[in-house]
Amino acid sequence: MELDLLPLNLPSDNERPIVIAGPCSAETEEQVFTTARMLAQKGCHIFRAGVWKPRTKPGGFEGMGDVALSWLKQVKEETGMLISTEVATPQHVEACLKHGVDIVWVGARTTANPFAMQALADSLQGVDIPVFVKNPVNPDLELWIGGLERINRAGVKRMAAIQRGFSSYDNKMYRNMPMWQIPIELRRREPNLPIICDPSHIGGKRELIAPLCQQAMDLGFDGLIVESHCNPDQAWSDAKQQVTPDVLDYILSLLVVRDETNNTEDIVQLRHQIDDLDNQLMELLAKRMRVCREIGQYKKDHNMTVFQANRYNEILEKRGAQGALCGMDPHFVASVFESVHEESVRQQIEIINK
Repeated sequence: MELDLLPLNLPSDNERPIVIAGPCSAETEEQVFTTARMLAQKGCHIFRAGVWKPRTKPGGFEGMGDVALSWLKQVKEETGMLISTEVATPQHVEACLKHGVDIVWVGARTTANPFAMQALADSLQGVDIPVFVKNPVNPDLELWIGGLERINRAGVKRMAAIQRGFSSYDNKMYRNMPMWQIPIELRRREPNLPIICDPSHIGGKRELIAPLCQQAMDLGFDGLIVESHCNPDQAWSDAKQQVTPDVLDYILSLLVVRDETNNTEDIVQLRHQIDDLDNQLMELLAKRMRVCREIGQYKKDHNMTVFQANRYNEILEKRGAQGALCGMDPHFVASVFESVHEESVRQQIEIINK
């Protein structure tokens, strides 16, 4: 089912995408106002700050709660910026509406829980403010879309998805793996849904924010939500992934926003070449599968098992090395041949069991 959406109609500069910025957490009244004033001076139109903070373990700073909402309301009155925060319960929604919050977003942990999403959806019935939904912690596109659908069915039509990356046990470079293919598939299935990138949570380190912002723009994302703090090193939560308003303004000034509609004859010709090559790939794969079926018949005639571990390892190692020589990521090549091998095994099992 395609979402029933209306345009967000959020303020942004002509040269920049939608930008939502502010500290990870609203810590003190002084910290909130200092950061907000600095961001307003840099032309920021939408201020963000966490009021309730779901921490991985108990004992950490879990937000100031309703008192921080009064700070956000004053920021809105003084600077004219829209204000936004995360909600996880119907009580949060009620408090935000009471304090005039303009935008709410749903965090990754909440998106992963259909019961919590339905409770939020019920509390948002008849509410006309934009609601953003972060991807779930695990890489599950259906769960993400399901959360979006629950909110949309409650009558909320101004919506966006936030890509904040996905948890990984052995992740080294990023705090959360981008897995860009998932928001790209979301865009294919929901072409009218704006997608906002959260480089702070993807990177986990402030030095990764600039390249992640640019990558999001290169992929045609609609905006950015970035954690910005007046004194990041002294932040009470996620200090390493926050930047000062000055640094954020510099990052945004360097962004190159691509023209998605610039469809020249040159790129049309190149896409024709891609189509021809894809057709050739399909023909080659079909030929490979025919040979695999012949091998399956041989294994059946000689009472051999379908899966041959040594041969499988040989294919992955050889093609991975070959891919590296051709300028491709060996892990990408290995994943391609894992999928090809999986289909080969499936077809051989069909033959053996006939």
